Amino acid sequence: MFAIVEIAGQQFKVEKGRSYFVHRLQEEIGAKVSFDKVMLLYNDADVKVGSPIVEGMVVNAEVLEHLKGDKVIVFKKKRRKGYRVKNGHRQCFTKILVEDIVAGEVKKAKVEKAEPKVDEVIVEQPVTEEIVMEQPIAEEAIEEQPVIEEVMVEETAGKQPIIEEPVVEDIVIEEVVMEQPDPKNDAE
Repeated sequence: MFAIVEIAGQQFKVEKGRSYFVHRLQEEIGAKVSFDKVMLLYNDADVKVGSPIVEGMVVNAEVLEHLKGDKVIVFKKKRRKGYRVKNGHRQCFTKILVEDIVAGEVKKAKVEKAEPKVDEVIVEQPVTEEIVMEQPIAEEAIEEQPVIEEVMVEETAGKQPIIEEPVVEDIVIEEVVMEQPDPKNDAE
């Protein structure tokens, strides 16, 4: 007697009394787990194939231990470019022991209608005027800093406000050109 069951996203052919390594399960060591996604059941000449699962069938198992698999090396290379990257990882597994393959009770899913979520509605007053404030600046630095003028916002009926870009005064930067000695003139 064997069954094909889905455990942690993978399908396994399981038999009673055998142990299997599956992807890491959240259960503690020694915990009893049951898997109800049985795809196929073979019992001496009687075959039950689900579409996609066989209703009422359950595989009971016990968690034996949690462990890591062998190291997997990931090596990437691009020839003639000097590109080589070596990485690796160890996959986490859980060892389970299949105890029974039984016909369990048919579970009917409870259908509960979720209440519609109501988001908080925040009503804001329309913006008529906005002023951009400057941080206090030392008196010596006032000449060097650009001055930002007030930003005016036009109020429109039923539309988003149109924001004018702040006007920044032009900053003049003087360039200092230093003359370098000509090596031809030094030789003479």
